[in-house]
Amino acid sequence: MSYYLIKIAITTALIVSVSELAKRSSLIGAVLASLPLVSVLAIFWLYIETKDAARVSSLATNVFWLILPSLVLFVTLPFLLKQGLSFYPSITISIAITIICYFLMLSILHYFGIRL
Repeated sequence: MSYYLIKIAITTALIVSVSELAKRSSLIGAVLASLPLVSVLAIFWLYIETKDAARVSSLATNVFWLILPSLVLFVTLPFLLKQGLSFYPSITISIAITIICYFLMLSILHYFGIRL
């Protein structure tokens, strides 16, 4: 139980730190947010818990392929906000479009024989 509390505390501290630093500087916040902190933490936790390098490799490969459709959110959100749409509709539409892009990416990968 204490192990999971440590995982939660470390992960939470990193996310809160990024959001607090972003309040002071959007550039610093963007640099920190663009780092694959969640992926790296997941990789560390997976390896610590399983000691299975093959599973870590599989996770890292899957993350690589799924980062591509996630970038759509960072194009659509600023576009919609600049068009004057308010935040909540913009983020909702951006997330929906991103989800569609995930499904498209999985279909494309499947078509080319890449299994995640």
